[in-house]
Amino acid sequence: MTRILVPLAILEGESVSAGLTSLLQPMNVTVLGYHVVPEQTPPDQARLQYEERATDALEDLASEFGAEDGTAEYRLVFTHDRTQTIDRVAAETGSDVYAIRGATGPVDRLLVALTGDVAVERICSFVAELIGDREIGATLFLATDDEEGGRELLELAATPLADRGIDVRTELAVDEPPFEALLDAAADHDAVVMGERAPSLRSLVFGEEADRVAAGSVGPVLVVRQREDDSEESADRTANGDDS
Repeated sequence: MTRILVPLAILEGESVSAGLTSLLQPMNVTVLGYHVVPEQTPPDQARLQYEERATDALEDLASEFGAEDGTAEYRLVFTHDRTQTIDRVAAETGSDVYAIRGATGPVDRLLVALTGDVAVERICSFVAELIGDREIGATLFLATDDEEGGRELLELAATPLADRGIDVRTELAVDEPPFEALLDAAADHDAVVMGERAPSLRSLVFGEEADRVAAGSVGPVLVVRQREDDSEESADRTANGDDS
C-alpha cells in the first residue's frame, strides 16, 4: 500500500481538514511535524523546549489518520531546512506521495493533473488505489499545445480507471498557461493529484503560489513523487509525441 507523507508546521498550529483525513483513510500515512529553527539555534535545544507540546499534537493527528489501526505514524523534526527535511523523511519512510494540506469537506471528485514531464501510468495507478471502491470521481486534466496528442493521452490514461468502475472525465486545455489553467480547473474539484515534475510544482508547494492555495484556490494537493525509472516513461511519451 502506498505511504503518504503529510508535512505540517506543527508548532504553528497547522492541521488537516476532515475531508483530507477521510480521503487518505485507506492509505498508510506518516505525519511529519516539523519546526524550522533559526540558524543560530541548535535543533536539539528547540526539541528540549517544544518536544512535549509538539508530540501531543502529533499523536492526536496520527490518531485521526488511523494510528490505532496501524496505518499511521508520526515523525517530529526540528530543522533549519524544511525542504531538505521533507525530502529526507519521505525517502526514509518510503513515502511515494506528499500531501499538501488544504481546506475541503467530503471529497467527491479529484482533479488529476497529467501536465508536464510526469509518470502518467504511476499517477493513475495511485489514483485507482486511492479511490478503490469509493464513490469518488476523477477528472484527468492536461494542458498542452498538441490538441490531438493530448486527447490521445487522456483517452489512454482514462481507460484503465474506467475499467475499474471509476467515474472518469477528461479536460484538455490547449494553448493556455499550464499553471493558471490547472488552478482554474481545480476550483471545481475537492482535491488535486499531480506529479512531482509538473511545471511550477516547486513554486506551488514551497513558493509564492502557495499563498494562492492558502487563499482557497484549491483544496488538498497530493503530489506523486518522481522515481528514477519515471524518466524512461517520460522519454517514451516524448518519442511518441505525447509529451507537452
